[in-house]
Amino acid sequence: MPRKRATIREVARATGLSPAAVSYALRGLQVSEETMERVRAAAAELGYEADPIARALASGRSGMIGVLCGSLEDLWQQSLATGISRGLREKDRYALILDAVGDPSRERALARQLRDQRVDGLIVQPLDPAAPFWAELCESLPVVAIGDSLPGTAGEVVFDNRSGVTLALEHLRHLGHRRVAVLTPTRPSTPDRPADVHVTAEADRLGLDILVATAPHDLPGATAAACALLESERPGAVFCFADSIAYGVYAAARDLGLSIPGDVSVMGYDDHPMSELLTPGLTTVDWNIDGIVSAAVRLMSAAADGPSRRRRIVQRPTLKERGSVALANNGK
Repeated sequence: MPRKRATIREVARATGLSPAAVSYALRGLQVSEETMERVRAAAAELGYEADPIARALASGRSGMIGVLCGSLEDLWQQSLATGISRGLREKDRYALILDAVGDPSRERALARQLRDQRVDGLIVQPLDPAAPFWAELCESLPVVAIGDSLPGTAGEVVFDNRSGVTLALEHLRHLGHRRVAVLTPTRPSTPDRPADVHVTAEADRLGLDILVATAPHDLPGATAAACALLESERPGAVFCFADSIAYGVYAAARDLGLSIPGDVSVMGYDDHPMSELLTPGLTTVDWNIDGIVSAAVRLMSAAADGPSRRRRIVQRPTLKERGSVALANNGK
C-alpha cells in the first residue's frame, strides 16, 4: 500500500512547534535559521511534502512566477532564464518561462496571459519599455523589470546603458576607429530603446561615423545580416548589442574570407561564457549576470509575498578586453 502523506501537524509534534511556526519555517519566513533547519530536517525524516494545491488555496498564491524573455534565441537570455529559474526554486517557487521571440506584440499578449493565469508575479526583460500597457499590467500584478525601466513596477534591475555604450565606443575610438557599424535586435516598432538612443548620442559626442542596422539573435539570421553589412559597407568595427549577434559576425567574416580583428574589429555587449572560447576571444561589455539573477529573484520574492518597498538596482558594466578588437587601419 502507498505510504500515507505525512501532515504538517506531525512535523509540528516532532519539533515541538505549532503548525503555523512549521509552515513559516518551511517557507523560510519569520523564523531563525536554526529553527528552519530543524523543521526541514524533521520534514525530510517524516517524508513530509507540502500539498501544492492546498497551499495555493490557503495562501491565495500559486507559487508560480512568470519569466517573460524577449528572445530565447539570445544565448545570454537563456542563461538569465536558467539562473532565475534556479534562484526561484531555492525560494520554493517555480518559473513559468515564456519566449516573446523578439516580437513586442507577442510580448504584450504573453504578459496578459500570465496575469490572467494568476501567477504570483512577473519577471520581464521588456522589448518595448515605452509601451503604455505596462502601467496597466503593474496595477494588477507584481512586476520586476530587467534591463530597462518600466512604470509602476514592484522593483527593477536596470542596466546603466549609457555607461555600457560609452565604454564600448570610447574603447573603439581610442584604438583609432571612426567608422563603426552597430547591429541591434531592436525593431523599427521600438526605436526608443535606451541603449539605441545612447549609441547615437555617444557617437555624435565622439565624432564617430556610425551605421545602425537590425540583426536577429539567431545565428543564421545574424550571419546573414552581418554578411550584407560587411559586403556593402566594410566598417572598421562592428559593435553588437548582444554577443549572440557578434557570433554571426564571426561566421560572416569566415564566409567572406575576412580576419578578426585584422580586417574588422568586433565587440559584443553581454559577455556570454561562450565569448571567451572564440578565436579570437570576443571583447565585450559584462553586466554580471549572477548579480542580475540574484537581485531579480530577491526583488520578486519580496514583492510576491505582499506589499514591499519598491527598489531600483542599477547594474554597472565592465569592459572585458580580449582579442577581437585591434588598432584601426587607415582611420576606419
